[in-house]
Order: sequence, then C-alpha cells, then structure tokens
Amino acid sequence: MSSGSQVVGAVFSFNQTEVTSRVGISWISAAKARDFVNAEIPAGTTLNKLVADSKAAWNSQVLSKITTTNTVSSNLQQLYSNLYGMFIIPTNKTGENPKWPANNTDVYYDDIFTLWDLHRCSLAMTQLITPTSHAEQMQSLVNIWKYEGWMPDARSSNENGETQGGSNADNVLADAYVKGVQGVDWEQAYQAMKKDATVTPPNNMDPRAPDSSTRQGRGALPDWLSLGYIGVDHFSRSVSRGIEYAANDFSVYQLASGLNKGDADVYLNRSRNWRNYWNPLQTTQIGGQNFSGFLVPRYSNSSFEFPYSPDQCGGCYWSDPYYEALPWEYLFASRNHDMAHFINISGGPIEFVKKLETIFTFGLYSGNSQFNNTLVNPGNEPSFNSPYLFNFAGAQDRTVYHSRYINTRYYNAGTGGIPGNSDAGAMQSYQLWNMIGLYPMVSTTTFLISAPWFESMTIDLDDAPGAGANKTKSRILKITAKGVPDDVNEIVYVQSLKVNGQKWNKSWVSWEDVFENGGTMEFVMGAGAVDWATGELPPSPAS
Repeated sequence: MSSGSQVVGAVFSFNQTEVTSRVGISWISAAKARDFVNAEIPAGTTLNKLVADSKAAWNSQVLSKITTTNTVSSNLQQLYSNLYGMFIIPTNKTGENPKWPANNTDVYYDDIFTLWDLHRCSLAMTQLITPTSHAEQMQSLVNIWKYEGWMPDARSSNENGETQGGSNADNVLADAYVKGVQGVDWEQAYQAMKKDATVTPPNNMDPRAPDSSTRQGRGALPDWLSLGYIGVDHFSRSVSRGIEYAANDFSVYQLASGLNKGDADVYLNRSRNWRNYWNPLQTTQIGGQNFSGFLVPRYSNSSFEFPYSPDQCGGCYWSDPYYEALPWEYLFASRNHDMAHFINISGGPIEFVKKLETIFTFGLYSGNSQFNNTLVNPGNEPSFNSPYLFNFAGAQDRTVYHSRYINTRYYNAGTGGIPGNSDAGAMQSYQLWNMIGLYPMVSTTTFLISAPWFESMTIDLDDAPGAGANKTKSRILKITAKGVPDDVNEIVYVQSLKVNGQKWNKSWVSWEDVFENGGTMEFVMGAGAVDWATGELPPSPAS
C-alpha cells in the first residue's frame, strides 16, 4: 500500500499450520481499529458464526424486503443477486473521516462510484429497500459539503473525484425531497445544491479533460451561466454535460420551489437550456429512413457544429462532445422533466415514437452483441430510461416490449449476467425495477409503468425489525400479474390494471399512489397489445 511517497507493507511468518486472524480498520487511529475489531469480532469468534451473522443481516435487512411466489431458480437468482450486488457499497464511515473535527459523529458515507451512474434509478431503489440508510446517505452528501465545501459526484478514500457530467448529488437530493424523506437538513441541502449551480469549482487539471474540474461541481459553469449552453470550443463533453446540467437545475428548482425560495423560476428556466442544443436542420439517414432534429455541439459564437453525424461521437469519452454514448442516445437521456416539449419539437407523438423505435431497431437488434457503434447500449446508463419513454407518447406497449427484451436478453443468472460494468449496482437496480414493472423518473414523484415479471411480488417499504414474512405491520406494496408466464423471455402485454382496487388508465403512478403508504397494483397480462393507458400522460413539469 502507499503512504505518501513511500510504499509500505508487511510480511508475516508463522510456525503453525493454522492461524486465526482478526482485522480491524480505522482511518483515525490504531486504537480505534482495535476497538472496532474487539466490538465486532470478539476473541474466540468462529468463522462459522461470522458467516451465519452476515447471512442473517443480509436476509433481514435487504434480501427479505422483496418476496415473490415465483419458483423458477434463474429468476430467483437474478432477483436476489441484484439485491445483493446493489447494496455492497457505499460504506458507512461515520466517525471515520480524519479531515473532519475530532470525535465528529455527523453521518458520513464513503465509496460512492458514482452518482453519474447511480442517480438514474439506484438511489430510488435504496429508498424503498433501506429507507433509513438512504436518508443517512442523503444527509452525508450535505455533510460533505458542510465540512469540505462541495458535494461529491464520486468519492473514495475520503476524497471527491470523477465528475463525469453534471452535479448529480443535486438529482438524488431532489428525488428524496419530493418523496418526503425525513432526517435531512433541507435548508443546508438547498445551499449545497445552489453552490453547484452558481460557483465554478477550481480546475484540478485532470489530463483526461484539463479544461475544467473533474473533481466536483460543474466545471463548465461559466458557459452555462453566460451562454445558456456549453461551447464545444471551450469545454469537453459540451453536449452531454449541458443535458445533465439542465436536469441538475431542475433538481435545484424542486427544492427552491418546495422551500419557497424566490429564485425557483430561475432554475426552472435554466432547466430548459438543453433546448439550446437543438438543431432542427441536423439530419441523418438510418436504414433508408431520414430523421431530422438532434442535440448537437454548439460553438461559443452561437453557431452549430454543422453538419454533425448523430451516429458518431469520436471517442465518446472525456475529451469529446458526448460522454460514453452516441448523440442518438443523448437525444433521449436525462430530460425527464421536459419530455412534452421534446415530443412537440420532434414532430408530435407519432414521429417521436418512430424516432425512439429507431435506436432499438438499428441498435439493440442489429446483431452487434458488443454494442459498438450501435444506437442504444443496454450496458450503460445513458440508455437506461430510453425504453420507458414510449409512455410519454401513449405507446405503453412499446415500453413493455423493449424494456422486457433488454432485461431478459442482455441480463441473466450466469457469470456474464449483466451486459456492462456493475457500476456499484446501477445495472442490478435497473433490472430490479424491470422485475417490479416500474421505472422512476428521478427528481420527480413519477414512476413509469412497464410490466412485472412475476405473478406475485411483495415489497416491504419499512425498516422496522422483522422484515418480510414475519412482519405484523408495515407499509407494503403488493404487485400481482394474472396471466404472466413463468418464462420471462415470453413477452406479454398489459391488458388492464387496478391500483389500490381502482381501475387505472394511466401509464404512470406517483410516489403517493403506491409507495408513501403502500398499496396494490393488479395487472392482467395477455399476448396481444391493448390500448389500456388512455388517461393523462406522465407529467412534464418544465414543459
């Protein structure tokens, strides 16, 4: 291991053939490390007892929170492996930050890899399964700002770093706020978010992108504030960061509005700045079809980099206009708050659906299993919400088809069970939402409806002891799906739905409908698509 400029280590030798070792770790002192090991693994503790205690903790605190009557082993493997995988980190290190005041007991979580990955749907799942820990993680983000000046987008070894796009702590805090999470100092959270939105962080001169900070905050903020977009001649990742900054500003608006701040409308207006990348003249041809209107790089003199091929992005990495995804993918990414406007400028629902179908037809189903140069990537986060967006255009059956196809063809119970890097459980939480049959629109209370996997699923929404089957009183969401096959590869469609016993004709539910106090969702499934979702479309609060 490294200690400053020195590499240090230790070599131990023993004259016994069997050795028992107990290890304690502290960032503060050797004495604290000894206290930890003596409290958690007292002398004489057997390995078998540790294994049994660990299993009991996982079962009671996490794995028993979702139960199902399904008995197909591969389905159960995926369900519980996903729950396990998404809760390995972050780490509760309260009292263990050497940079904070001595004996500080403010809640503190480390090992966040990264909110760029996790903000989309992982923290919304954490809120369901471990609500107390989720609230602590939200307050920890605020505490990091309080003691160190900035909230992290990623964090390891008590340091912020790896800000790939926007300041996405803003998004998860807004998501928690609108869902009524308690135990967070929301006034301080607003101040932390406002700093992200108004103060440019010092440049840490990352060689991958030396134009601005990759450590924390929004490095390209000068252009965002003066131009209303990010100039491709000034900053790297200019388009993808601008799209994310718009979502971040909507998150600031959510708190500003809820806390009755006078600047709420400022951030609502700024959340529409993604529109400044829209070039209706940009065209491309895919599969013999012509498409126009894309989000493309723009120079600081207001001119577009035009023409720009929407099916190319250079290296799609730190120094490029789009980060880790093609322009086609970013066309549908990270703008949950302004979808109605996007559909309108796309030519209306029919043209929008045609365009959205294209990324699957000539991407996902192109036969390129490595996703290179495809128009959608089920193994990376910018494409996460794409299959669910059909709901905004009245085509819920297409949401069911594409989301189910992705989650049954590209995810499995084997050694290659996820199609990309786990990203600290982001992939696992993505599939969990598909199994449930919902998908969260981050920073809002909206959940888009797809279709559940199992005939019966129960989600325990409380943290009280005795989770799962042994619990006598709890907030419970009970989801049933009559007619769903055991073979999840068989795609069936929603025929009808009842929510809390009432006939439902919307392709979305709110937090208050099914999660705040629990509830029921009763699906009837069948082989053919039925136009059941004829009610109000999902909200677009910035439109």
